[in-house]
Amino acid sequence: MKIVINNYRKIFAIQEEFSGMFPGLKIGFHAKPNKQGGAPSAKVIMHSGKTILDCRVISRKGTIEIIPTMSISELKDNFRDVYGLSAEIFKKGGVGNNENPLNESMTLGETSKKNPV
Repeated sequence: MKIVINNYRKIFAIQEEFSGMFPGLKIGFHAKPNKQGGAPSAKVIMHSGKTILDCRVISRKGTIEIIPTMSISELKDNFRDVYGLSAEIFKKGGVGNNENPLNESMTLGETSKKNPV
């Protein structure tokens, strides 16, 4: 199973499909890319009805395939390199609904299994 991302996918649709494929996880997007190893931009994309094309910084063509064996770091790098977007992967819920970024070296499949809904 995989999720294919292109310029015309809506942010909310990507988020729903991602959470369906990886229960217990959610994906969030920031408007500007983060520096390698640095903190993501504080500017979060608020209008989730927008497409990737509406939000991207880089104007290159490209697609991303999200698969369970991909690491969190690899996914984030792909969004930054292909679309100029910063992405964060979070565990759903948590104490007080806190959302903390996860270990980036783990695969999405491993992380989802460790963080069931």
